[in-house]
Amino acid sequence: MTTTSMVQPKFLSKGDQLAVVAVGFSGGQCKPGVDAAPSALIANGLLTQLREDLGYKLYHDDTVHSYKDLLPASDPDYRGMKNPLAVSAVTKKLCDQVYEHSKEGRLVLTLGGDHSIAIGTIAGTAKAIRERLDREMAVIWVDAHTDINTPETSESGNVHGMPVAFLSGLAKEDREDVFGWLNKDNLISLKKLVYIGLRDVDRGEKLILREHGIKAFSMHDIDRHGIGRVMEMALGHIGNDTPIHLSFDVDALDPMWAPSTGTPVRGGLTLREGDFIAECVHETGCLVAMDLVEVNPTLEPGIDDIGAQQTVRSGCSLVRCALGESLL
Repeated sequence: MTTTSMVQPKFLSKGDQLAVVAVGFSGGQCKPGVDAAPSALIANGLLTQLREDLGYKLYHDDTVHSYKDLLPASDPDYRGMKNPLAVSAVTKKLCDQVYEHSKEGRLVLTLGGDHSIAIGTIAGTAKAIRERLDREMAVIWVDAHTDINTPETSESGNVHGMPVAFLSGLAKEDREDVFGWLNKDNLISLKKLVYIGLRDVDRGEKLILREHGIKAFSMHDIDRHGIGRVMEMALGHIGNDTPIHLSFDVDALDPMWAPSTGTPVRGGLTLREGDFIAECVHETGCLVAMDLVEVNPTLEPGIDDIGAQQTVRSGCSLVRCALGESLL
């Protein structure tokens, strides 16, 4: 049994198996509705397409996890973070879920949810890849935002703006119930992190990028070089012998293509540029996991839900391209 793709996966022992984890969680930010995204993506036929058109054998528990049982009765701000106990508990559980699949050598797709969930997904794959292959994983973070605020540099306190800080060890916390559960096996190296699509970066975050020499391609770089050259440079930085976790925030796309998202920023990627990023990552054969986050069907739905449907369709397209759909 194989998929329809011509690309041989380098780091998956079970390349035709796809684990799907659906995460209906919105606690990393303040706007409700992003928890409805997994159901909307699935209702749009995404899993059927992956199974029937691309040939994956799906491992999915037919559940959109809301993790209601993990949410505390009281969740006061801590170090300026909103909902710290909830986000920590949910991402810890999600880390275990993703790890269990990833250690089996199958590709893992997580449908969010807001971008705070990447704390769990990336922590899980990083640990599994270290154990299974004794390697460090690279992360390609496609987003209008860098999400690398520490609790202290964040102006909003929303944890969906902090995942990269916690995953890289820039933000640390001893309290087990506030991300203290992250250990060195769960972390990623800033040297193996690449950003694409940036256009709304906080002042404190710009300082972090410069200080650590993080590889980042803004919309300015995409305008200057074109997306083809940017992907060559991004993948060249990572090298062709490194497992890749692709974390894709739908707000990387211009609101023309994805209006229904919590923090839209004009001047973003076209749908084709977003799809091209995903296609290029697929072509490397190095993809081990993907997140698709921040689709919020309840925001800017438009007349007859046209905006929400467009955003959901864009999200499905990004996933299909990363998983091997090709135009010819």
